Amino acid sequence: MLHVDIPTRADFAALAAQRNPVSVSIYLPSTPVSQEAVAGKTVLKNLLNTAIGQLQTVNADKRRIASLSELFEHLMEDHEFWQFQAHSLAVFATPDNIRTFRVPNALVASVEVSDRFHLTPLFRSVAFPNVAYVLAISEGAVRIVEVSPDLPAASVKIHDLPKDAASAVGRANVNSARSNTRLEGGAGQKLLLAQYARQVDRALRPILTGSDIPLILAATEPLASIFRSVNTYAHLTDHGISASPDRLTDAELSTQARAVLDGVYRDQVAAWRTHFSAAGNRGRAATDVAQVARAATFGAVESLLVDIDQTIVGTVGEDDGTVLFADHASALSYDILGEIATRVIHAGGKVLGVRHADIPGGGALAATLRYPV
Repeated sequence: MLHVDIPTRADFAALAAQRNPVSVSIYLPSTPVSQEAVAGKTVLKNLLNTAIGQLQTVNADKRRIASLSELFEHLMEDHEFWQFQAHSLAVFATPDNIRTFRVPNALVASVEVSDRFHLTPLFRSVAFPNVAYVLAISEGAVRIVEVSPDLPAASVKIHDLPKDAASAVGRANVNSARSNTRLEGGAGQKLLLAQYARQVDRALRPILTGSDIPLILAATEPLASIFRSVNTYAHLTDHGISASPDRLTDAELSTQARAVLDGVYRDQVAAWRTHFSAAGNRGRAATDVAQVARAATFGAVESLLVDIDQTIVGTVGEDDGTVLFADHASALSYDILGEIATRVIHAGGKVLGVRHADIPGGGALAATLRYPV
């Protein structure tokens, strides 16, 4: 089982705003297999030694380095913590505080020392956190299952949610004949199922209104098509679960929902690439790091695709966005890609963390612009 605690958007904003001359960011692969997870402590120790070496090179306060080391030592001795891991571990530390996040996607081992945290590898998890609701609906039952990255799937109690199709329409059976010919046969059944679907849709509105959480439909035909025809929630996914939900446990629905979410993510990236191509025809697309850094500083970046596995070290001018590239990582530089992405977010832009193959032009990032810069 994965044990995940992805940072919320509020967590991410707080991490991005933090400034401390001794800020250490470490990412390392981990495993949900308890017997193997403790091996991550050795990787963490080696990465910490690299960080301490960088701090010593710039003559950081020895007492601050000692405080930092003590926090890591406490973490490495927390045996219970190491027994419950996901696929990657992110650690953000200063001499005063240490925070950890367990994320489901596989990240490359890395360490960065700067006056700010290195957040780029988290962008995929934050922008697409693998959270969803599953609407499992059939003639005989309906339930809502909440899917999250850090808790077991669980049914959600919703006021006014019908028990089943028959009780929703006040009949013993939606398939039985009736003297009113308009409700006889297949056409009559579909009309009753539509009434049922509308009741379900209305019952969902209080928990879905104002949300952008994906809703995944688990249903068979004809009810699947009928519900889609009356649905009012904008974030119902195009693809759903076609198996009968009555035969699936909450955990099984969750497993199939994650596959649907992976498809949603792929579609999202594909749509972004199409948008990028159209923006390029209007002179509002860029893949050059220096150009995008300047545009991000002036709030001109509408959306950004960034490689979560790549790091480009240097600095970005606070006022004009001028990029100074560094030859090697040190405590006097930071990840330029992460800094650009953070500025885009602060200016109300959208950031998607992706793998290198998803980025147009084969670079480290790609951006669409609100206006040419």
